[in-house]
Amino acid sequence: MQDSGKPAPGSPDVVSASSAQKSAHLKGHSITQNGHSAAATPAPEFEFRPPSPALPSTPIIPREQWGGKYEFLLSCLGYCVGLGNVWRFPYLCYRNGGGAFLIPYFIMLFVTGVPLFLMELSLGQYGAAGPITVWKCCPLLKGIGIGMLCVSTLVCLYYNVIIAWTFYYLGSSFQSPLPWSCEALANAGLCGNNNTGNSSTGKTLSPTEIFWNERVLGVVHSEGLHDPGPVRWQLALCLLAAWIIIFLCMLKGIRSSGKVVYVTATFPYFVLLVLIIRGATLEGSLQGVAFYLTPDWGRLSNAQVWNDAASQVFYSLGIGVGGLLSMASYNKFDNNVIRDTLIITTGNCTTSFLAGFAIFSILGHMAWRKGVPVGEVADTGPGLAFVAYPEALALLPGSVFWSILFFIMLFMLGIDTLFGNMEGITTAVIDEFPQLRGNALHKSLFLGVLCFCFYLMGLLLVTNGGIYWFTLIDSFSTSFGLIIITLFMCIGISFFYGVNQFCQDILDMINPCPPWCRKVLLYFKACWVFFTPVLLLLILTYIFIEMYRTSLHYGSYVYPLWGKALGVCIGATCCLQILIWAIVAICKETGTLRERFQKSIRPLNSWRVNNLNSTRAAQESVEPERVEAPFTVTLTDMDFNAMTWEEGYQA
Repeated sequence: MQDSGKPAPGSPDVVSASSAQKSAHLKGHSITQNGHSAAATPAPEFEFRPPSPALPSTPIIPREQWGGKYEFLLSCLGYCVGLGNVWRFPYLCYRNGGGAFLIPYFIMLFVTGVPLFLMELSLGQYGAAGPITVWKCCPLLKGIGIGMLCVSTLVCLYYNVIIAWTFYYLGSSFQSPLPWSCEALANAGLCGNNNTGNSSTGKTLSPTEIFWNERVLGVVHSEGLHDPGPVRWQLALCLLAAWIIIFLCMLKGIRSSGKVVYVTATFPYFVLLVLIIRGATLEGSLQGVAFYLTPDWGRLSNAQVWNDAASQVFYSLGIGVGGLLSMASYNKFDNNVIRDTLIITTGNCTTSFLAGFAIFSILGHMAWRKGVPVGEVADTGPGLAFVAYPEALALLPGSVFWSILFFIMLFMLGIDTLFGNMEGITTAVIDEFPQLRGNALHKSLFLGVLCFCFYLMGLLLVTNGGIYWFTLIDSFSTSFGLIIITLFMCIGISFFYGVNQFCQDILDMINPCPPWCRKVLLYFKACWVFFTPVLLLLILTYIFIEMYRTSLHYGSYVYPLWGKALGVCIGATCCLQILIWAIVAICKETGTLRERFQKSIRPLNSWRVNNLNSTRAAQESVEPERVEAPFTVTLTDMDFNAMTWEEGYQA
C-alpha cells in the first residue's frame, strides 16, 4: 500500500509540488522533471495552479491537548474502570467457575481486548481526529465511525439513568436508620415475616427488594414493555441533576473534564481499599472470598464461560464505542501509546479482580448473618449494586457512613465512563463541523442541546416500566452490533489500510522506539491479522445462536417477540451503518466497480494533516519533496559548460 500520508501519484498536488521543488535554475534556464526548459513550459503554469480540493483552504483550528500525560491516563482509566468492574466481573467470576474463570478472561483480554484497545488509541492519536473523521485513512469504512456514534448514543442514554438511581440512593443514605434496613419503622413488619412475598413467584421479598422495586423503580405498577406508565418525578429530578453535572464538567472540553478526573478516577480506589479492609474484619468474609475464587475447572468446557469472558472484556474496556479513539486524539503525536495501553488495561483488570474481594467479603458476612449460602445473596447488575450490597451495608455498624461512601463511589465510576462516551459523541460532531471548535458559545450551545435531548429521551427509562426499556437497550446496544463494528475495524485496518503501514505509523509516533516496544508490536500485529478476527467471528456466531435459542427476560417478566425484535433492530441499526456508508463511498468515486473500490480504500490527501501537534511531526511533514514517480533529468551541452549555479538557487 502506498504511503497514505502523501497525495496520490499523478494528482495535481504531486505534479505542481514536485515540478516546482525539483526545477533547477542554470544560467537563466530551468530544468524540470521532464527535461524541458522553462522556455518551452512556462513556469506560471505550475506556480498558480490551485490547490487540491481535498486539502482545506481555510486555516486549521488547532485541537486541544491534554494538560499532561496523567490527565489522559486517568481519563482512560476512569472511562474503562466503571460499574461493570464492580457489579459484573465478581458475579461472572463466581458463576463461571470462580478462579478458573480467570483463564478465559485473560486469554480474551490479551487476544482481543488489549490489541483492539491499542488499535483504537493508535488510530485516534495518529489521525488526531474523532471516530468519524479519522476514517479519512480509509473512506470506505467511514460507517464504522457512524456505528460507534450510534452505540455511544445508546450507552449514554441508559448509563446516566444508573447515575440517577445512584443519586436517589445517595440522598436516601443520609437518613438514619437507612430506609431499606430492618431498623426503619416502615420495615418493622417485614423483617422476620415470611408472609411478605411476590404474588407471582411466591418468593419472600426483603426490605431492600421492596425499596428497589416499589420506591425507586415503581416496576410493580407496570405490566411490561407495553405499559411504561407515568414518569417518576423523583428519578426525573435525579436524572436532570446528573445531566447538569455532565454538562458543567464537559463545558470546556478536556480542559475541564481532564481536571475533574483527578478526583473521579482516584476516589473509587480509596473507597475500594477501605471496603476491602473493612470486609476482611467481618465474620464470614472468608467464606465469601472462597466462594468468589474457588475454581471449578469443569466449567471451562462450557462455551457460555468464554462468551462471558469476552463480553466482560468489551464491557469494561469500552472498545468500539469511540470514547478511547476520541480521548487519544487529544494526545501529543509522540506519546508512547503502547505503554499507555499496557498501563490502562492492567489497571482495569486489577481493579476488577480487587473489586471482587470488596464485594464478596461483605456478601459473605451477610450470608453468615442470615445463615444461608453465599450464592443465595449474590447477584449481578443493578441487583448487586442496589439490592444485595446495600442490604449488606445496612448490617454494618455505622451503616449510614458506609452507604454514603459506596454510592459516592458508584457515582464516580459512572460519571467517568459517561465522560468518555460523551467525549466520543462531541468530538465526532465537532470534527465534522470544525467551526464549532473556534466558537466557544456555539460549542456550549451544542453541548447543552445534546445533554437536554439525552435527558428528554431518558425520561422513558425513569417511568414505572422504565427498567424494562433499560434492560432492552442494555442487552442489545452493546451486543452483536458492537462485535461487528470492532471486527470490521480490525479487518479494515489490517487489510485495507495495511497492517504494515499501521505498525509503521505507531513506530513513527514512538520515536525513538524502545526495543521492547518493537517486540510487543510483533505480537499485536499477529493478533490484528489473524487471532483477533477469528475470535471475534467465533464470539459473534455464539451470540447469534444464543439470541435465537434464548428469550430475554427481567426477573419473572419474559419479553414479547416484538420487544426482542425491537432490540435486534437497535443492534442492527448500529452495524448497518458500515454497509450504508461503504455504498456511499463507492458511489462517490468514478470508474469501474473495482476501480471505485480501490479508490475508496485509499487514504485522502488530508489524512495526517492534523499531525502537526509536535515540532518533530511538523518538521517531518515538510518532507514531501520526495518524489514517488520515476524522476529523470535530460542534460544538454550547456549543462556541462556551466561552471557555477546561480546564487539564490533553491532545491
